[in-house]
Amino acid sequence: MQSLRQLNQTERKAFKYHIFYSIMEGVANGALVLNEFIFIKSLQGSNVQLAFLFQFSMVVFLFAMLANEVMRRYSNRKKFLRISGIITRLPLVGFALFPNVTGEGLAPVYHYLFLGVFLLFYTSKITVIPSINQYLKGNYQHDNFGKLFGYATTVNKIAIMISTFITGLLLDIDPNSYKWFYPLVGIFGVISVFQLTKMDFIQKFEAPTKPLWSAVGDSFIRIWRILKLNKPFRHMEYGFLMYGFAWMSTHAVITIFYKDALDLNYSSVAFYNNAFNLIAIMFLPLFGKLIGSRDPRRFAIITFGALMLFIFFTGLTEHVQVHTEILGVKIYYVLLLAVFFNGIFMGSMPILWGIGSSYFCQPDEAADYQSVHLFLTGLRAAAAPIIGIQLYEWFGFGTAFAFGVVFLMVAIVFMIYSERFFPRKQEQ
Repeated sequence: MQSLRQLNQTERKAFKYHIFYSIMEGVANGALVLNEFIFIKSLQGSNVQLAFLFQFSMVVFLFAMLANEVMRRYSNRKKFLRISGIITRLPLVGFALFPNVTGEGLAPVYHYLFLGVFLLFYTSKITVIPSINQYLKGNYQHDNFGKLFGYATTVNKIAIMISTFITGLLLDIDPNSYKWFYPLVGIFGVISVFQLTKMDFIQKFEAPTKPLWSAVGDSFIRIWRILKLNKPFRHMEYGFLMYGFAWMSTHAVITIFYKDALDLNYSSVAFYNNAFNLIAIMFLPLFGKLIGSRDPRRFAIITFGALMLFIFFTGLTEHVQVHTEILGVKIYYVLLLAVFFNGIFMGSMPILWGIGSSYFCQPDEAADYQSVHLFLTGLRAAAAPIIGIQLYEWFGFGTAFAFGVVFLMVAIVFMIYSERFFPRKQEQ
């Protein structure tokens, strides 16, 4: 951490708030790691509803451009983010009023309420994530950007691990414990947004001259222009398109796989999540430095390759179910290998996905580029989770996992081609 002493005053102040934000988000997100497993195991929601639950976390990005345009029109970004944080995250307090889970799960109306609350919760992403990029890009020097982001993400992962471990134990003791830790997630989520907005932020505000929907149309024109003129960035998004289909189509299927094929309890799922997070923490500082000195497309090859191997070895566990049980935790040996590669993936993807787009633009373009990235994330999320569930229900786990592996192989080859023949312009 010697390099932290070399930060200027602005960076030190921003880093302090960034760390506190990362801790609060980590505690909240750690409690949500088992969210989908809670939904199908305790509440006994359907496979399709499970796909929608995961889909909601990504499909909200379809409205990223609208949110970006609304934020452009709001002169006080800090106030806007705090209000949106309260509106989208505080409703999780309502889970305290849910009835206790029985052997048959909950009535269907509570499945829909569960989905609705989390759809609202996930909409906070379309305002918070682009703002994080803009806040950090304005406070961190370019050479320190990836490194400091990596440190903060490491702290975030540690908080996630602790929170996941505790919630896993609580759920095995009492499946109804989600009724009180979800409200805490909502409260911590609001606090984290308030911490983020304590950073200095210089907003270039210009009074709107066009109606909102006309301006949103202009935003889509900017999407087209950015993708058309910046070929390295466009190629990066092609890679993300293929990666996104692979990850989103298999994510919900893996949750079902843990329940139906491996018969895991909450503590076991928490164990595997914490195992890959521990590996991610080991690699995060290294990856934070690497992305600052290498083309993000080369970095993406590592990320996509790790995810490909995670999916492959997870699927192989269905056929090689050699395992042992320690303190109620089922430890599958092949799944441990899958977890190792998932750790590498989870150590690199938050950095690549969070700030990769910033390496193809100037500081004042960061929010626009990240909004393009988020919109395209939402676009693929509109179909991929449902496709994955349908492949599983029609053909089984093997076909669903093979679908993801093939897409990732194509993405890796394309990243190698793109970096070799279309180098990115260096930041001025």
